[in-house]
Amino acid sequence: MSIYFFLFFLLSLSTAQDDCSTTKTCSDHGPPIHFPFRLKNHHPQHCGYHGFDLSCSPNNNATVLDLPNSVKVLVTHIDYKSRLIQIKDPNSCFPQQLQNLHLSATPFQFANFTYNFSLFSCPSTKLGFSFSVTCFSGGPEVYAEYGEGGIYYYYDLPKMLSCRKMYDLSVPIEAFHQADLQLKWHHRVEGHGLEIACVTLGSFLLLVIFIAMYWFYRQKKIKRKDHLKIERFMEDYRALKPARYSYADIKKITNQFKDKVGQGGYGTVYRGQLSNDVYVAVKILNSTKGNGEEFINEVGIIGTIHHVNVVRLVGYCADGFRRALIYEFLPNDSLEKFASSDRDNRLLGWKKLLEIAMGIAKGIEYLHQGCDQQILHFDIKPHNILLDENLNPKITDFGLAKLCSKEQSVVSMTTARGTIGYIAPEVFSRNFGNVSYKSDIYSFGMLLLEMVGGKKNFNVMVNSTNQIYFPEWIYNRLDSGEELGIHIQDEGDAKMAKKLAIVGLWCIQ
Repeated sequence: MSIYFFLFFLLSLSTAQDDCSTTKTCSDHGPPIHFPFRLKNHHPQHCGYHGFDLSCSPNNNATVLDLPNSVKVLVTHIDYKSRLIQIKDPNSCFPQQLQNLHLSATPFQFANFTYNFSLFSCPSTKLGFSFSVTCFSGGPEVYAEYGEGGIYYYYDLPKMLSCRKMYDLSVPIEAFHQADLQLKWHHRVEGHGLEIACVTLGSFLLLVIFIAMYWFYRQKKIKRKDHLKIERFMEDYRALKPARYSYADIKKITNQFKDKVGQGGYGTVYRGQLSNDVYVAVKILNSTKGNGEEFINEVGIIGTIHHVNVVRLVGYCADGFRRALIYEFLPNDSLEKFASSDRDNRLLGWKKLLEIAMGIAKGIEYLHQGCDQQILHFDIKPHNILLDENLNPKITDFGLAKLCSKEQSVVSMTTARGTIGYIAPEVFSRNFGNVSYKSDIYSFGMLLLEMVGGKKNFNVMVNSTNQIYFPEWIYNRLDSGEELGIHIQDEGDAKMAKKLAIVGLWCIQ
């Protein structure tokens, strides 16, 4: 079958050469066009040399040559033996038409000797100029003067004071006489048919060889693909400490910060992808806030711990004033959106809410007891609980965290830290007691009560009375044996909701 394809290719090549050798014209009086020129829409795309494309004017069937910078000239004659083409300006004003032309970017050059001119715009007729350019329509008079390196050869300097220089031009003198100009080219055109055939045949053979090599390479690559993917994945996750990235790496990982997934006072979070197809969340820290302590806390604390209910720090960036943290990507956002209304609580179900509460508790227990040093988070709240694809909770945002000895029962603090509504009273004011690990327990209790009643209900109770707030309202309901007034589908749901409420009250008492 390959033999038939090859014969068909040679036949097509022969036909293509015949098409290239055909002479075309734009009109009965137009110049004959053939190699090395190509007439657009009449000769095949591969015919002719680069830069030798001609076209027919739609109005009068004149032959048009397109030059760089949108310069269009009419071709009136082509001398293939002397390699000369004769051109004219359709507006009969070469000094204006050629101001942006650079023939160095074309295969052509002027056949006649060129001079350097400078064009001046003057308010009235001036004496002493080399040429008066009369083809400019309207406005002041335009004059051309010989010039070289800023030196102009005129004899009436005082009369130049009212003139404004327009631009420089390097053209033959004939350009100012509204005459046709000649361009010449130096390309060798002998044996062009054989040359194109050889080049095309060589390209075809190279293509066949390339396809064969690619097929063998692809077969080998497919066999190793799964193995290499697993190896790269394990290599990235083998290190116990997070990797350091440059800011250029961060831009590459986030695809130039294309996919924004979060925004806050701490900075902006973008979705990114590592080279092994692992998705990550990249938090670009706000350089105008803080003194770097939160960044040090994140890298120094979370970068050394590993737990199923604590978000994993994959890497970080400290490139000058630019700082970023790279976490594993958790697709279900935070607990905030599920704890904000009864509708979302019903969507999750009380069984799943109980599992989430247990996971958060295990994560806090690990921070307090499972590490070499006790880690106090100080900002436990729904917004800092992320959910993975299976809705398993992971504690994040250790910017306010503190390290202390497990035997240390009291933690010294100079300023309050945390979020209003979840912050323990002793953290806000020492009049309520000493700060310890119990401060995280208090925040966890407030989080549980919000999971039970929803933030919407919590806000309603606070705003509707000056003497009671939601935790106290729940306590009074439970103490008097009343229902909690939340959405319950069956008796099992009621037991789970009551259990979460009681544990929440124990944590904040």
